[in-house]
Amino acid sequence: MKFCKKYQEYMQTQAQKKLPAVGFKNLKKILKRCRTDTILSQNSHRSQSSSPHSSSDISHDHHCPVCDGTFFPSLLKEMSAVVGCFNDRARKLLDVHLATGFRKYFAWCRDRLQGNHGGLVREGKDLVGYAIFNAIAMRKILKKYDKIHYCKQGQAFRSQVQSMHLEILQSPWLCELIAFHINLRETNVDSRKASELFEGCSLVFNDGKPSLSCELSDTFKLEIDLTCSICLDTVFDSVSLTCGHIFCYMCACKSGSITIVDGLEAADPTSKCPLCREAGVYEGALHLDELNILLKRRCPEYWEERLKNERVERIRQAKEHWESQSRAFLGI
Repeated sequence: MKFCKKYQEYMQTQAQKKLPAVGFKNLKKILKRCRTDTILSQNSHRSQSSSPHSSSDISHDHHCPVCDGTFFPSLLKEMSAVVGCFNDRARKLLDVHLATGFRKYFAWCRDRLQGNHGGLVREGKDLVGYAIFNAIAMRKILKKYDKIHYCKQGQAFRSQVQSMHLEILQSPWLCELIAFHINLRETNVDSRKASELFEGCSLVFNDGKPSLSCELSDTFKLEIDLTCSICLDTVFDSVSLTCGHIFCYMCACKSGSITIVDGLEAADPTSKCPLCREAGVYEGALHLDELNILLKRRCPEYWEERLKNERVERIRQAKEHWESQSRAFLGI
């Protein structure tokens, strides 16, 4: 089955949720019209030339007024809507799952009364599928653009989307959802149902290095490295910067030249990610609570050791912070 048809069928199953999607079919129609114009233009060029030209003779800097005026703006608008919807729904879902006390009891009773027990499980599964299907759709339509125009503008557009944080596979909420899946599977609550739905998600260790793996189809597999590129160890108290790179919280604070008392939001706007060197990525950083729960459960000895070592440093920084605050207050 062609991906366009498969994608349409998938989105039809999600129609009741009114989720935004990549207009794959409409974008293909734009490219189809462009392909016809390109072939006519090539034939005209060949008839006026004494020597034959191959497709490789076409400039890689080719600009199509039809496609560039409608194709990229439409795709950018659709991807922005998709990522915004995905992040918002994932945040709400995980807020409910991580709720404590009366709020958690209220959510449990509500689902029971509505006959929707296990709704979080299905919603989480659907959100991961939604992210992956739309990521594949964007990649395929951009690849088709480059093939028709004999250029690399589609690839350049994808890089632009990533720099704007509109690449859905970069979203830290996707990492959190995969960890959420595994956490549900390893608990006693609805374990059978969770196991059936989330068998494509797992935490794997290669040479002692952990990574999250998600495989929902034979053609797509997502892997997220969980090694901090600063301390070169398994991420501890993990946090994702807005560029999508994951670090230990204390390591991220050090790289941003701030203390853990101040928090990442206190980092200078010009501070850059240690990995991709993008500036302004600290203020919107996200604590990966589901991932921390998963790693704490899977690596208890490592977690306890890191916690013990970091507690000393955290106390030292807190003490220095309050001493400096006291001196400033007393005017010393």
